[in-house]
Order: sequence, then C-alpha cells, then structure tokens
Amino acid sequence: MKQLNHVRNLVMATAAVLLTACSATPDLEPDAKEPRLAHPDTSQMDPRGIGYVDNDPWEGFNRRMYYFNAKADEYVLLPAVSGYEYITPEIMQTGVNNFFSNLGEVSTFLNSLFQLKGERAVTTAFRFVTNSTIGIFGLFDPATAMGVYKEREDFGQTLGYWGVGDGPYLVLPFLGPSSARDGFGLLVDSLVYNELIDEMGLKSEEEFALFLLRSINARKQIPFRYYATGSAFEYELIRFLYFRARTLQIQR
Repeated sequence: MKQLNHVRNLVMATAAVLLTACSATPDLEPDAKEPRLAHPDTSQMDPRGIGYVDNDPWEGFNRRMYYFNAKADEYVLLPAVSGYEYITPEIMQTGVNNFFSNLGEVSTFLNSLFQLKGERAVTTAFRFVTNSTIGIFGLFDPATAMGVYKEREDFGQTLGYWGVGDGPYLVLPFLGPSSARDGFGLLVDSLVYNELIDEMGLKSEEEFALFLLRSINARKQIPFRYYATGSAFEYELIRFLYFRARTLQIQR
C-alpha cells in the first residue's frame, strides 16, 4: 500500500509540474510578432486525406482490377519469377535484362526526339549502337561501363511534355497503375517494340516465348508486393505516388 501511495504521489507531482509549465507565459521580445501559418489550398487536397485529388472516375473498376492484379501476382507472376530465378544462372538473368533494356532504347530515342531533347537522343543512340555491337545484341552493357547511363522516355511522357493531361486514373490488367494518357502512350510504345521484334524474323512460337520471358523479367525488376505496405489505404497511396512520379518524370 505504501508503494502504491508513493507512485500515486509521484504521478500527481509530475502532473502538477507539467500543468504549471503549460500555463506559464514566456517572455517575448518587444517587437515580436505572432507567428501565422498559411492555410493549405483545400481545393487541391484529397478529402480522404492522402495527397492531392486524383482523377479516378473509374474507381470501382480500378479497385477490382487492383485486386485481380494482386491475385494474379500472387498465383502466377511471382511463382513464375521464382521458378525463373531458380533455374537461370544470375549472369544469364543479367544478360536477359540487358537485352530487353537495349530494345527499349529505341523507344527512348524516338520519344527524346519528339520532346526536342537532342542531347538525350544522341546519348540513347550511342548506347543502343554500342550495346548492340560491342555488347553482343545488348546482352552486355559496355555503354554504362563507359559512363554513358541509361535514360528513360516513353510516349506518355511525350504527350505530357506537350501539355496533354493525365486523364482519368486507370489500373491496367497485370501492368498496374496508369492513366488514360499513359495507357495510350503504352500502346504506341508497344507498337514500336513489336516492329523491332518483327524485324528479327522470329516464328510465332518464338515471339510468344520472348513475350513470356520479357514479362517475367519485367516483374522481376519491380520490388513492389501487393498489400505489403501495411496501410489500409494502399490503393489511394499507390494512386497518389503514381501521379506524383509521372509528374516528376515529365518535368525532368
């Protein structure tokens, strides 16, 4: 009982000290001004409390597609990635990634030209020629070893560069976050990629195998895992981050 009384007295004494400190009025300089905080622009705030208002009129569809992608990722894509990593030596995995990355240089080159980024177009052209020759069809990346680093441009960024807005948010099957503008841009970039594949003169089954390998490699490069953020608002968070990331990519 004595110990209990001692603890109670200590808590009451601490509370009294804190209340006294909170009620004290600090001395101010004669010319001190009252601090004022600028009010945020509430017209641009998301009423759900996450970032800026995002254009998501298809939210019902997008949420269902987000859930579908999570399940496809869990039961199809990630197991395929695990199997690929298990049977493929790491040096070959690097070569595969370099190969597809090198093919992507063509789209970056064209979109750099469309955005009047001459220096970036020259850098990308140098990388493509160097890696396609010295790098043996892009399996190796000697351009990076020379200090010429990869740039990324896509047709969605090109449209944004010329003032085309994001449009509604759109979650694509398997591919994930996008927008109406970027979805169209992805279609255009895919046409460029398909033209490159056609130039290789592959058979239809070889093209399909290449498509599967590209898909598995692309998923392998993304560390994101669905529902691993620990947030009850993961959908809103991913949507917000997507729009912010695209804005930064277009502005750079």
